[in-house]
Amino acid sequence: MIRRMSLAFFACGILLTAASFLRAAPAHDNAVVSEKKLESLSRTVLELPSFAQIVEVALLRNYNTRLVVLSTMILGIAAGLVGAFLLLRKRSLMGDALSHACLPGIGIAFMIMAAAGGNAKNLAGLLTGAIITGVAGVVIVLLIRNTTRIKDDAAMGIVLSVFFGIGVAILGMVQSMPNASAAGLEQFIYGKAASMVLQDFILITIVAVTISFISIFLLKEFTLLCFDDGYAHSLGWPVALLDIIMLALVASITVAGLQAVGLILIIAFLITPAAAARFWTAHLKKMLLLSAFIGGLSGWLGSSMSALLPRLPAGAVIVLVAALIFLVSMILGAERGILLRYLQHRQFQHKIGHQNFLRSLYEILEAQSEQRNRQFVSNIAVKLDTLIEKRTWSERDIRVLIRQAQREDDIESSSDRRLLLSESGFGEAARLTRNHRLWEMYLLHHAEVAPQHVHRDADAVEHVLGPSMVRELEQEMARRGLRHLVPDSPHTIATSEPAGRYT
Repeated sequence: MIRRMSLAFFACGILLTAASFLRAAPAHDNAVVSEKKLESLSRTVLELPSFAQIVEVALLRNYNTRLVVLSTMILGIAAGLVGAFLLLRKRSLMGDALSHACLPGIGIAFMIMAAAGGNAKNLAGLLTGAIITGVAGVVIVLLIRNTTRIKDDAAMGIVLSVFFGIGVAILGMVQSMPNASAAGLEQFIYGKAASMVLQDFILITIVAVTISFISIFLLKEFTLLCFDDGYAHSLGWPVALLDIIMLALVASITVAGLQAVGLILIIAFLITPAAAARFWTAHLKKMLLLSAFIGGLSGWLGSSMSALLPRLPAGAVIVLVAALIFLVSMILGAERGILLRYLQHRQFQHKIGHQNFLRSLYEILEAQSEQRNRQFVSNIAVKLDTLIEKRTWSERDIRVLIRQAQREDDIESSSDRRLLLSESGFGEAARLTRNHRLWEMYLLHHAEVAPQHVHRDADAVEHVLGPSMVRELEQEMARRGLRHLVPDSPHTIATSEPAGRYT
């Protein structure tokens, strides 16, 4: 408990420290911003920023840039933190359904405030309406899932499309209201970070600090909920309440991010950092920290690039930066990256080929010893053509396997199309053959696998046998009176006890 409290206060301190860098905008800064906006409108081509502009944006010298960059960075940290739980809970689409369900609330709140004669564009009123319909959308999803046989994805897809359609229809009605100007409401759909003001920054900071504190404080409960909600329910934990709290955090970050990235792109801000972090680690706490870091980095880089290239909207650039980080993580991730998995698969295939190569050589030596009526298997040279006939390997495959065996010092010599195992290679080949035969006999006597299929099944499993499994097989065979180092092949003696031989 003390550790979670410390982590929560530490996270809140970081967010508040970032907020302290923001100060009131000097008059000349506002004038510079207005001048830059007019200049950007007059441009007809996309120009690369100068070094001075890059330094200015990187150091946050401009008030408007500082406001947008800090707001999106703090929002990204909170979104990454909550998105990790949402991803592990397997409810990624829930954030999308919730964000689209916010649109009708914005339009209805605008109509109510305009009819009441107040400021129809009051941000607090619009966000309140968004929260109400967003929560209503989530409740409907839960009701559909719990009272019908419709799956989660179908329920969320229905609510997402229906609520968004209602929202678009309401916005069309708002446009026709005689005494109200609805200009600017579309920014909640696509986001418009450049129009953010100090009140937006304060709102995002408060929401982000609250979400971070609750997420860290309920870390143990959320962990149990995400990985095994049935076990949590059996222990007496309030699973439904924890689920509602998690969805409330998602709703809060969704509403807070409407101004920055819009309701269409907020789902990417919630899920993409968490999905990218999943490629780097399988540890939950590391994943949460990494997801929050990727979310904050995406917000900072995306809004900075948007400030350097004024014609690019901040919300779209933020999502593109997050997608780029996801792509890099998917390829280079240290836990589940494509490159790592490819290298591991390639290494495993080389291991299988090498083991099959040694076992094939031993089986050939075994057959030659039987032909010469020898009691023991002798390590003599094996013809390359005999090996090719046994395994139907191509000449190229054999050459690759020979080079690999030479690197492992398992072959003593390779000349005149003859192969001779080294002392260590002969022992390894005998061990591999022994493990293969032990597994074959276990499948024959205990799994009731047909003799004509046992070799194929054993060949698929023997390469992942660990020392503990081999010891269990040895004990099982010992109980059956089989104590030979390398048992005979059980293919021709499936109905009798194998005699076995020593190496």
